[in-house]
Amino acid sequence: MADILSYSFDEYVKMVTSFHGSAAPGVLIGGYMVDLAYRNLSKGELYDVICESTKCLPDAVQLLTPCTIGNQWLKIIDVGRYALTFYEKESGVGVRVYLDWTLLDKCPGIRDWYLKLALKSNQNKDKILQEIKEFGTDILSIENVVVKINSYDKTKKSSSVSICPSCNEAYRTSDGPICPVCKSKIIPCSFIKDLSSCQSYKS
Repeated sequence: MADILSYSFDEYVKMVTSFHGSAAPGVLIGGYMVDLAYRNLSKGELYDVICESTKCLPDAVQLLTPCTIGNQWLKIIDVGRYALTFYEKESGVGVRVYLDWTLLDKCPGIRDWYLKLALKSNQNKDKILQEIKEFGTDILSIENVVVKINSYDKTKKSSSVSICPSCNEAYRTSDGPICPVCKSKIIPCSFIKDLSSCQSYKS
């Protein structure tokens, strides 16, 4: 099978294992998705990426491209589809690559994993990895797209900072008169003054 960018399949497996914690099929397939996108993009341009899943796929982007969650060149819109869109930062012109379930009849291991047709305990991981190595980009489809550059991103980047009157922490002024955590309690944690009272922290 062809390399993934400048890496052999085996080299990429080692990279994924080190970064992700295991040779997860989703990150391995994601490597071929990144490779296919790069082969269909104009050279010398700067690209952002939209990832349509939170599971595994973002790690492939962060391993193989300059786009990360931290620098905001990688944006995650979790709609549960295994797809990546690379688009030029100014024009929005780019390509969308996705794992195409209609092409999976030739690789039943990947098909059963992707469509959840078999329990994880019944899946043959070695078979799945062998199929990924053998078929690579042959299980992917690609389409030309134009992304509407969202001014929302630019607004958030340039937002001023306020101090929340409720928790006394700094946050984006554009989020309102109090921070999003105090407003909607979206972070699922509570504060413990004495760790000895919490069983989770006891040795």
